[in-house]
Amino acid sequence: MTEFKLLIDLMLLVGMAIPIVALAHRASIPPLVGFLVAGILVGPNGFGLIGNTHEVEILSELGVALLLFAVGLELSLSHVRQWARSVFIGGSLQVGLTLLCVAGLAIALGIPTGQAVFYGAIAAMSSTAIVTKNYADRAELDTARGRAVISVLLFQDLCVLPLILLLPVLAGLGGADMGAVSMEFLRGLLIMTALVIGGRFVVRRTLDRIVVFRDRDLFTLCVAFFGIGTAVVTASVGFSIAIGAFIAGLLISESEYGHQALSDVLPFRAVFSGIFFISIGMLLDLSVLMTQPGLLLSILFGLVALKLLLVTVSVRATGASSSTALISGLSLAQIGEFSILLAAVGLPLGLFREGDYQLFLSVAVISMMATPFMIRAARPIAERIVPSGKRVRLSGAVDPDAPAGLSDHTVIVGYGVGGRYLARVLDAAGIPCIVVEYDAELVRRARKDGIPVAFGDGTRPAVLEHVGARRARVIVFTISSPADESRGVVVARDLNPAAEIVVRTRYTDSIDELMSVGANEVVVDEFEASIELFARALESYRIPINRIWQEAESVRMEHYGLLRGTAQPDLRLDALKHLGIHDALELVEIADGTRTIGMTVQSLQLQRQTGAVQLAVVRDGHPHYRRDPDFRYESGDTVVLVGDRESLDRAIELFREETS
Repeated sequence: MTEFKLLIDLMLLVGMAIPIVALAHRASIPPLVGFLVAGILVGPNGFGLIGNTHEVEILSELGVALLLFAVGLELSLSHVRQWARSVFIGGSLQVGLTLLCVAGLAIALGIPTGQAVFYGAIAAMSSTAIVTKNYADRAELDTARGRAVISVLLFQDLCVLPLILLLPVLAGLGGADMGAVSMEFLRGLLIMTALVIGGRFVVRRTLDRIVVFRDRDLFTLCVAFFGIGTAVVTASVGFSIAIGAFIAGLLISESEYGHQALSDVLPFRAVFSGIFFISIGMLLDLSVLMTQPGLLLSILFGLVALKLLLVTVSVRATGASSSTALISGLSLAQIGEFSILLAAVGLPLGLFREGDYQLFLSVAVISMMATPFMIRAARPIAERIVPSGKRVRLSGAVDPDAPAGLSDHTVIVGYGVGGRYLARVLDAAGIPCIVVEYDAELVRRARKDGIPVAFGDGTRPAVLEHVGARRARVIVFTISSPADESRGVVVARDLNPAAEIVVRTRYTDSIDELMSVGANEVVVDEFEASIELFARALESYRIPINRIWQEAESVRMEHYGLLRGTAQPDLRLDALKHLGIHDALELVEIADGTRTIGMTVQSLQLQRQTGAVQLAVVRDGHPHYRRDPDFRYESGDTVVLVGDRESLDRAIELFREETS
C-alpha cells in the first residue's frame, strides 16, 4: 500500500509539473523554476495535495546523486586547465571573498563560527543549471562574458565536494572532540583521493574493453555500475551517495567515453533532478513570505548586491573588461542548486539556526526565479554604466599609432578558433590585418602569436573607427553571438559602405537577418562542412575542379537555401551532367627531381609518345598557351592535358618520371 501511495504522489508531482514547466518554457523561464513552483503548489504549504514528504525526499536523494553524476560528466577538467587563470583566480576570489564576507557578517550578528562559515559557503554558490541554460539559449557561451561566467561556475563546481566533506567539521566546531572530527575529515579526503586515483585506472581500462563489443546497452550498464558502485563505496564509509556519484561522473568524463555516457544519463537526470527541485519547493513555507517580508527582502537584496559586487571584482581581477565583469556579476548574483544541496546536507547536522532554513529557501527560490531576467538586462545595464568608448586600448603587440595608418586591410572581430586561423593565414599571405577582441585572455594569446590586436567591443563604432574600419577592404565577424553579429554588421556597414563584410556564424536562423542588415557573405560552419563533403563526393567522380567550385558557389550564392530547404525553384546543380568530361581533361603538376624539368615541348614529344595534347602550362598562377620554342618546364608548373583515358595516364606517368 505504501508503494501505491508513492506512485500516486509521483503521478501528482509529474502531472502538476508538466503544465507549469510548459508555461515556464513559453515565458522563457528555465524549467528549474517551473519545478520549484510545482513543488510549492502541491506541497503541504500549498494546496496540500501531498502531505507527507518523506517518500519524496528519498527520491530527491536519488535525484541529487544523478544530478551530481551528470555534473561530474559535464565538468571538463580540460577546460579547467585551458582557462586556468580565469577559473582559479576569478573563481577562488569569488568563492573566498563571498564566504569571508558572509561569515564575518554572521559572526558579527552573534552566529556561532561553524554556522557562520556554513552560511558563507551556501551563499558563495551560484546556479550552474540556470545560468548555463540561459547563456546557451542566448547563444552567448562562446562570448567573453560567457567564458568568464563559465570559469567561475567551474570553480564553484570543483568546490562542492570539499565543502560537503567540510560540513561535519563545521558542525563539530565548539564540540568537545574536535580532534575526532578533524580526523574524520582527513579520512574522507584520503578515501576520496584513493577513489579518484584508483578509479581513473579502473574506469579507463574497463571501458576500453567494453567498447570493443560495440553494444550500447552493455556500455550503459557498465557506466551505471561505476556510478552506483562508487556511491555504495562512499556511503559504506559514512559519506553521502551524492559524493560517490559526483566522483564517478568526474572519472568517466576524463576518458574519451564521457560524451556518450552523458548522453545516456541525461534523460534520467531530467526526471530525478526535477523531482529534487519539486521536493525543495514542497519544503518552502509560504508563511515566511507573509510574516517576515521585510527581513526576507533585506536578506535577498543584500545578498544579491554583495554577490554582484564580489563577482564583478573577481572577474575584473582576471583581466576582463569592466563591462564583462559587470555582466558576470549580474549573471551570478543568485543562490544556486548546489547551495540547496549543501543546505540539505547541513540541515540534519544542525548547521541552521531555527527558522533560518526557511528564510534561506525563500531567498534561494526567489533569486533563482529572478536570474533569467537579470541575465537579460545585464548587457543594457553594463552599457549604460561602462560606455564603450572608454574601453578602447591597444595591446602591447601594436604600436599605438599603427591603426591610424592602416588601409586596404582586414579587420577581424573575435580571436576564437575561426578568427585565430584566419589571422594566421592572412599574416602568412602578407595581407595586413588587425584583430579586435573583448576577452583579455584572447588578447594576450593574439599578442603572443604576434598578431596586431586591439582590446575592445568590435560591435561599437568607436572601437571599429580606432582600427581603421573606414579604410578596411574586408571586415570579418567571428564572435558566435547572433545579437552581437547583427549589431556589428550594422555599425560596420554604416562606417564603410564599400567594405566586404563577412560573418562566420553557427546559427542558420541568423543568415537572412545578417544579409538584410548589410553582410556580403555569411559562412555557416555546419553548411560549409556539408559543401566540403559535396565537393569531395564530386571529386570521386573525377569532375574537373572548376566545375566543383562552380557548383559549390551556386549553393553559397543562394545563401545555403538548398541545405536549408528554401532553395529557389530554378536552382539546378548540373555537375553530374558532366560526368564524362573526366575522360578528356587532366591536370598534372611537375615535381622536383622529375625528368621533364628543363625540357621543351618539342624535345619532350608529348603527343608522339603518349597521344595526349597539351593545352596550356600554368606557372605562378598565369597560364601559357603559346608554344614558345624557348619555354622550358620548371618544378611547380601545372600542365593542362586533353586526350582519352589511356593517353592521359601515359602522359601523367611521363611527367612524373624521375631523373635516373
